[in-house]
Amino acid sequence: MSQNASLIEIARASGDPETAPPLDLGARVRELRKARGWTLEQAARQAGLARSTLSKIENSQMSPTYEALKKLATGLEISVPQLFTPPAAEKINGRMAVTKSGEGAAKATTTYEHELLGETLRKKQMLPYRARIRARTMEEFDGWVRHDGEEFLYVLTGVIMLYTEFYEPVEMRRGDSAYYDATMGHNVVSTSAEDATILWVTSLV
Repeated sequence: MSQNASLIEIARASGDPETAPPLDLGARVRELRKARGWTLEQAARQAGLARSTLSKIENSQMSPTYEALKKLATGLEISVPQLFTPPAAEKINGRMAVTKSGEGAAKATTTYEHELLGETLRKKQMLPYRARIRARTMEEFDGWVRHDGEEFLYVLTGVIMLYTEFYEPVEMRRGDSAYYDATMGHNVVSTSAEDATILWVTSLV
C-alpha cells in the first residue's frame, strides 16, 4: 500500500460510519403537509384524495398506490422521488474549521511531507492538505500512487513534474493546477532547487 493512499484511508476512516434509517413515508408526508401549514382536509383537496385516505397514509395504515403517490407529489408541488428523500435539514450544516499557517497536522513520508488542513472536521467529503515535495526522481516511489476519488493539485511554490499513468509528464510552476482521476497512477517530483510546495485536495466519496 502506498504511503499517500494510506493517508487517504486514514481520512476516510475518521468518524463513525453512518447508515441512513429507513424512511417512514407516512411521517414524511405529514411533515411535508405541516411544513406548508395545511390541514388534512386542505392537503387532501390539493392532492385530489379523500381525507380518510390521506389520514391512513400518514398513519402508515395503508400503502399508497403509485397513482396516489403521483397525486400526493403533485398536490405538495414536489416530485415523487422527493417523497422518499429525507429532508436536507437533518444533515449537519454550518460546519467550519480554520487551520492557521503551519498549524496543520504533520504526516511525513519518504517522498512527501504533508500538512493536513481542516483536520478537526469529521466525516469530511474532501481531504485538503499542503505538501512539500521531497522526491526528485520517479525511482524514489514504490510504483504509482493511486486511490479512489478525484484529486485537485495547485502549485504554491517551486517547480514540479506531474507524472501520470496515461499522459506525458507535465512541468508545473506556481499558480498552475491540475484536476485528475485519482484511480489513475500519479506521482509528483520537485525539479526546482528548493522543494516545491503544493496544495492537494482529494475527494473522500
